[in-house]
Amino acid sequence: MCDSRVMCGRYIIRVQENAMKDWHVHAPTGWMKTSYNVAPTHEVPVVRMSHEREGAVMRWGLIPFFARGEPPKYATINARVETVETAPSYKGAWSRSQRCIQVTSGFYEWHVRADGRKVPYYIHLADQDAFGFASLWDRSRRPDGTWVESCALITLPANPLMHDIHNGGNNPHRMPAILRKEDHEVWLSGSVDEAKSALRQYPSDLMVAWPVGPRVNKPENDDEKLLEPATEGGDGAGSEGQLPRQQPLL
Repeated sequence: MCDSRVMCGRYIIRVQENAMKDWHVHAPTGWMKTSYNVAPTHEVPVVRMSHEREGAVMRWGLIPFFARGEPPKYATINARVETVETAPSYKGAWSRSQRCIQVTSGFYEWHVRADGRKVPYYIHLADQDAFGFASLWDRSRRPDGTWVESCALITLPANPLMHDIHNGGNNPHRMPAILRKEDHEVWLSGSVDEAKSALRQYPSDLMVAWPVGPRVNKPENDDEKLLEPATEGGDGAGSEGQLPRQQPLL
């Protein structure tokens, strides 16, 4: 089930090969797999810098290097920009400039209505088909000598659109740090100060949002119908015609 306390706890990966050409990534075959309901602990595609930009697959939910490969008992899918330099789970990766980009095509957030009902929204960008969350990655060694690589996306105070949508839970009015295309290079290989400059709110007028049905609440539901706009009854059935750029909150 969904947890409205967690910021950006679900997203999708629907990336066409030609959409990644200008990312100039050297990646293993099959690293990018389509999913309409990526959830915490799933293996996800990321882009990072080695000798060149490389594609890799990591666990979503950062396991700090000191944790001996054991996932923390607290959530580590999101790192707050305000504390990323000081929080024990993330400060090591930040200080070592272990920055990466989680590749996505859109994400879900839950809006709490006046009657207490939680309504999932699907959000994507008007100017990028495939885009990326600014993220950190780390590597931790298990007792058996094997290594696990994992990541956490960074969150920011919300822009006006996301402020209205993400209004519930213990940590409301947040949004993922979505990178502009021109900031990919500086995020991956720039200095710390340069990387910080890339952590900006994405403009509301370049984001598209509409309510979807409750099937997305269960990670085992993973199909394209999850993106269909909810009907008035909230069953998620699609409607014909062009979707509005920004559908009003229910």
